[in-house]
Parts: sequence; C-alpha cells; structure tokens
Amino acid sequence: MTGNTTMQAWQWTGTGRPLTLATVPVPVPGPDEVLLRVRAAGMCHSDVGELDEPSWAANIHKNPVTLGHEIAGEVVAVGTDVNADPETAGVVVGGRYGVHPLGVTVPGYGRDGGYAPFHVAPAADLVPLPDGLGYELGALGTDAGMTSHQAVAEVAGVRAGHRVGIIGLGGLGQIGARIAVLLGAEVHAADPSPSARRLGEEVGATSVVADASDLAGLGLDAVIDFAGFTSTAQAAVSAIRVGGVVVMVGMVAHTSELVTADVIHQKAVIRGSSGGTKKDIEAVYAYLNDGRISPQVQRLTFEQVDRGIDRLRRGDVTGRLVVTL
Repeated sequence: MTGNTTMQAWQWTGTGRPLTLATVPVPVPGPDEVLLRVRAAGMCHSDVGELDEPSWAANIHKNPVTLGHEIAGEVVAVGTDVNADPETAGVVVGGRYGVHPLGVTVPGYGRDGGYAPFHVAPAADLVPLPDGLGYELGALGTDAGMTSHQAVAEVAGVRAGHRVGIIGLGGLGQIGARIAVLLGAEVHAADPSPSARRLGEEVGATSVVADASDLAGLGLDAVIDFAGFTSTAQAAVSAIRVGGVVVMVGMVAHTSELVTADVIHQKAVIRGSSGGTKKDIEAVYAYLNDGRISPQVQRLTFEQVDRGIDRLRRGDVTGRLVVTL
C-alpha cells in the first residue's frame, strides 16, 4: 500500500469554475479493482471542454471529480477478486499498465481520474506496458493513441495505396498522420501552426498546408478531421473523391457548417469516431515501443496542471502535454 492517507488532486467542481487543487483521501480499490501509483497523465483538450462548455456536464457523473483520463502507472494494491478472474489473474503488485479510458467507467467523468498521485481502476481496463515503453508514452497511448488508431485504421479503413487527408496535427492528429503513413497511405495534412506543419513533414506527410480549405480538389479517399472547427468538416468534404469518407473526431466547435449540395454531389460518407478499444491501445503501444511512432511530448509537473489547461485553451501546444508524477 501507499503509507499515505491523503493526497492532492486537481478537481472539476462545476462548469465555468477553475480547476481546484484539493486534499482528498487516497482511494482504496474495490474487489475487482487495483490502486495505481500514477506515473504519467496525458492532458487532453476535452479537459478544457469539461471546464468551460455547459454541454459537457451531462457526461460527468461525480462532483467534485478528479480530471485526467490518459493514465499510466504502477500497481501498488490489488482487489480481493482480481486474481480469481481468469481475465485479470496476471495483474500483480509492481505491474506497469496504461488504463483504457472507455472501459467499465470513464476516468475524469464517471470516476476520479489521473491528475493525482494515486488512481483506482477496474482491473479489466488495464493494458500492460511493453517492457521498453515509458510511462509518458504509455499515458498518451491510452487516448491520443487509441482514438487516432480507431479513427484512421478502423473507422476510415485506411489501407496501403489510399490517399488520405489529416486536418489538425495536434496531440491526436500527429499520431493519426503517422499511423496512416505506416499503413501505406499517401498523406496530405493541414494545420495553421508552423511548428505543427513541420511536425507533419517529420511524420511522413507528402504535403502539409496551412489551411484545410487548401486540400480542396485533391480527390482523397478519406479525410480525418482531428480539429473540429466550424469550417473543417466542409473542407474535408471538398477534399474527398466522389464516395470518399469523412471521419469527424475533433470537437472544438459545437456545430459544423456543411454545404448540402457538396455532400450530395460528392456522395460523401460522413462518420463520427470517438475513442476506441484495448486492441487499439495495444496496436499503438507496439508502434510506440519500437519507435515507428515517436510523438512530440511536452512535459509538465503535477503542480503545473492548471497552467497546462491554460495552454490548451490558448492553443499553445505542439504535440501532447503529459504530466509526470
């Protein structure tokens, strides 16, 4: 066990209220749960959505709740029933795991998340970290990696020989673009940030433009929109071939503008993609572990979580912010 009875945690206490650093009890795992010592927690723009956008409150089932849904850490205590279940019998104290963020309950929404030194997770949601994979990459692989892999490989169905557009080269988009390259696609990306465009070139994109509208007319098989601004869905429709696929992932804007005639004449297939599975995480862990995916990471200390939120609000992040504990 931890030896501690209390800890500090960064908590949501309601829409429009600032993130709060609170003193809370160290949690105790239930029969089918484990207690993780959190070693790294990725920061996601959805944290900003939770804090700022009233529509997000419907998905939050606990108040206050500790935020942070990209979690990797070390098991320090195991519930009484964990080793009796064949699916979780291999989980032991000292094991290194990432946490599937869309499993039994959702950290940061349905239960306390990872912006704290300790986190309780269902044992069924654990994904083992490969021996050579560090906690920082393990954390971002649970959501940024999982969501990108699901959108590109499964929902868009990207395969070798496809011509693919990626809109937004942030924490998810940089990974999504690289996955598409690894799958054998010709990738064309868009991002207004010069540093993000350089990152797109580094991950193997054939072309990178500043404005998503500049992708128009390329006749792409699929476009994955990781940005989700008001205009980007329309830019994606303008970039696909007739019958091409548009996958919407990003949610910066609550609504999107689409020209009905363009959707009809392009015979556009529009799909939403949210999250993914443990298999997506495992696939990304394999890429991360052998270096085929090497995302840009900016590190913060636990005390800087509120500053990280402000940076995400301002759009002042290239790559993925990860809190190390």
